[in-house]
Amino acid sequence: MPPQPQRSPLGEAFSWASRIMAVGVAMFLPAVAGNSLDTWLETRIFGLLGLIIGFVVGLTWLIRMTTGGQQR
Repeated sequence: MPPQPQRSPLGEAFSWASRIMAVGVAMFLPAVAGNSLDTWLETRIFGLLGLIIGFVVGLTWLIRMTTGGQQR
């Protein structure tokens, strides 16, 4: 495999910024969807479940991203 060219520091910063924003969206959207479902069904549980699921998924994604996807 040919060696990959090195990125500039600005390119690396933009790459990490986009990854972190994607994790933020992954944490935020399940809570919004759960809240919308709560409003539609007139309940209170789905917003909380969405918040918990979004946090767990986002944190897991962030940890895998920072460790390079290595399994221990």
